[in-house]
Amino acid sequence: MDIISKIVLALVVVGGLNWGLIGAFNFDVVAFLFGPMSILSRTIYILVGLAAIWTIFGAFYMPQETLK
Repeated sequence: MDIISKIVLALVVVGGLNWGLIGAFNFDVVAFLFGPMSILSRTIYILVGLAAIWTIFGAFYMPQETLK
């Protein structure tokens, strides 16, 4: 797994856990740590969204032999 894939995986996991906490406890970890809709929070949200798009793209367009 290359470095970009590891970063994307970490961002998708952070985003998923954050949304899980929002849904279960109405607690936004990113906003708590970096301020609600601060520049840093918005950057993290954008990076998580881009990581999700990268993951979707990879799931549909990655050659099957690289998934093994």
